Amino acid sequence: MTVQAAEDWLAAPVARPGAELRLFCLPHAGGGTAAYAALARLVPEPIDVRPVRLPGRETRLREAPYRRVASLVADAVRALEPLFDRPFALFGHSLGALLAFELAHRLREEGGPEPVHLFVSGRRAPHVPDPEPPLSLLPDERLVDELRRRYDGIPQAVVETPELLELFLPILRADCELLDTYAYAEREPLQVPISAFTGADDRRVGPDDLAGWARHTSGAFRARVLPGGHFYFQGDEEALAAELERDLARVAPARSGPA
Repeated sequence: MTVQAAEDWLAAPVARPGAELRLFCLPHAGGGTAAYAALARLVPEPIDVRPVRLPGRETRLREAPYRRVASLVADAVRALEPLFDRPFALFGHSLGALLAFELAHRLREEGGPEPVHLFVSGRRAPHVPDPEPPLSLLPDERLVDELRRRYDGIPQAVVETPELLELFLPILRADCELLDTYAYAEREPLQVPISAFTGADDRRVGPDDLAGWARHTSGAFRARVLPGGHFYFQGDEEALAAELERDLARVAPARSGPA
């Protein structure tokens, strides 16, 4: 797959060219950059939120989606390299948490700049096997039913509109294949701090599941449970924005303001 330029991979919901710290946000399965638009407006001025736009959606609709995590991460590192010119952090929700984790490891392996903080949300630690069966090979109707049962992740308006569902399903299936084919590799823990989040009513990731992320950092680890389900922050981003600001202030106090 041809690696596109950084501007193709990224959105900038709020223009902050003078920001001193970037926060790259990786999407959930089937997700796009719009999921982080409200968050971008809520974090303080020194932080530039940059949602990552994957192939197969939004302005990249004509591009084939990735089906293997390693290929996606390798190309993302190459495309985003120009934006690693200042301190940055990574945030990922659900599938995005796994991608952010692997991106942090790839950067370390290549000797490149590493994030000042890793935020993972709505997902068990990568070494913990998924207790549910794979999704990517299910027939369309069963795939939709399972995704709604596990994550409440497909809007009713999409399910009820055949044209939208036809566009949406190939992206979802490819993203599910990313998860189904992922093989965790044991490595030395990251040195960057990790904060792990879940919703209090998330049926897939409970508070006890967050503790598994602690083994993946030799730095500070924090687990947070916020109100809501699997998509706890969508429509109520204030609590998450406050937590991100607080943690970023601890690792870069001169850039993010007081804790």
